[in-house]
Amino acid sequence: MSDIHDVAGEALERLEWLDSKKPETPQTKARAVTRRTALTAGAGALAGLTLGSPVSAFASSTARAASGASIFGVTTTYKFTMVNHVTTNPFFTPTQYGASDACSLLGCSYQWTGSASSNVPQMVSAFNTAIAAGVDGIACAMIDPNAFTGPTKNALGKGIPVLSYNADEPNGRLAYIGQDLFVSGQQMGAHIRTLVPSGTVALFIATPGSANIQPRIDGAESVLKGTSTKYTVTATGAAVPQELTTIEAFWPGHKTYKGIFAVDGGSTQSCFQTIKKYGLKGKVACGGYDLTPITEELLAAGYGQFTIDQQPYLQGFLPILELFLYKASGGLSGIADVDTGLKFLNPTTVVPYSSTKSRYEGTGSAPGVAKA
Repeated sequence: MSDIHDVAGEALERLEWLDSKKPETPQTKARAVTRRTALTAGAGALAGLTLGSPVSAFASSTARAASGASIFGVTTTYKFTMVNHVTTNPFFTPTQYGASDACSLLGCSYQWTGSASSNVPQMVSAFNTAIAAGVDGIACAMIDPNAFTGPTKNALGKGIPVLSYNADEPNGRLAYIGQDLFVSGQQMGAHIRTLVPSGTVALFIATPGSANIQPRIDGAESVLKGTSTKYTVTATGAAVPQELTTIEAFWPGHKTYKGIFAVDGGSTQSCFQTIKKYGLKGKVACGGYDLTPITEELLAAGYGQFTIDQQPYLQGFLPILELFLYKASGGLSGIADVDTGLKFLNPTTVVPYSSTKSRYEGTGSAPGVAKA
């Protein structure tokens, strides 16, 4: 650390010697004072970058404070609730990381609750519990067209802002954060047509009628109907082990099918696993949604043709951010519909996902991105 100060001192002496050769004026005196202050502060900052330096720790904590809730003039620690339909599904691991990171950044907290099996009454109960607890905001995956209308109206009547994420019903909620589900299904149908221009394919859906995935299969069917690409639709269930069992059991009785595709994350990874189990790589087309670690690995290895990323991390981060800003601004700002995307990944473009670990895709827990 003394070396840094020595360098700064030597530089200052040289510049002052040069100044001594010039006539002294108010301007040159002011410049000399400014220079000394800058060089001294710079030396202190450089010293602070050394490991274990108190200056470094102070600068780091100051930066964190400046980037947190203090920017918004908020003294309240807001508490938010996120109601989910499959709370333990791996798809929502990055969603939970996103919500947690937003809370750490903004100085608030959230509860992850709902149902592990798409049980709508359980979700409504969790929603109502949050209202009764007087939380500062609720984000809900609204998978049912009617069940959340009453609770949403009740919450808004009590001054509690409500957003939907991942699945939407325009029931008075303030905004939706997630994918345009029907359009994504149409795009998937177009991909299927390219991969299988004629013949029969299987479409798998975890829970038919659920507002987070039914629009996707509706979109796919709207493209495939009346074409030479025939299809069947099979329900797989909300739990990932059940999805795998269903799809693996399906294939032996449908060996003439030219493709297997799914509209939810659990069924999609099960499709890829089925391709691998029965040695169908390069023989049967495969694709679907989301980026679970298994899907990433098998797609990169060529066991299918595509998967669709809808950025689940943002579906956790943005609801917390919007609810916080809505509360901080007194309802003047923060609320916005956000389409989190429709990104097709193939065996080549998925490699950066499969070769790294990060909170953004739910494959790692540490901040940043690390090699797998």
